[in-house]
Amino acid sequence: MQQRSNDSHLYDDIIHLPHHVSSVHPHMSMRDRAAQFAPFSALNGHSAAIRETARLTDQRVELDETEADLLNEKIMLLQERLDEEPAAAFTWFVPDIRKEGGSYRTLSGRVKKILPFENTVIMANGFRIPLDEIIEIEILK
Repeated sequence: MQQRSNDSHLYDDIIHLPHHVSSVHPHMSMRDRAAQFAPFSALNGHSAAIRETARLTDQRVELDETEADLLNEKIMLLQERLDEEPAAAFTWFVPDIRKEGGSYRTLSGRVKKILPFENTVIMANGFRIPLDEIIEIEILK
């Protein structure tokens, strides 16, 4: 294919003409104009899946025998003082419902009940903490 030698002068006849403004159609805002050229979401949920994959979770800490014994002693001490509604801070693991791992939460407050057969600590505000997920207890004064 043969190229024209005057390619730089192809539009010389129209390059300096004023921009056309329609007398029938209203001027489109920059936002609306940009929206018509924006890419459509061909992969519905793809960006949400990427965000979910990038979301970090913690791995469950396994207590050694000494740490587990210390935790059990603190639970027994709290159970002996339940009539006083002792104050304590609990840290426990909450498994993630979407992926492997989870997160650790800490709650401080008064302990109302310890239900070993239900494997639950019930706080004075009604919040329930699973005993087998607790990794740390701090008995508060």
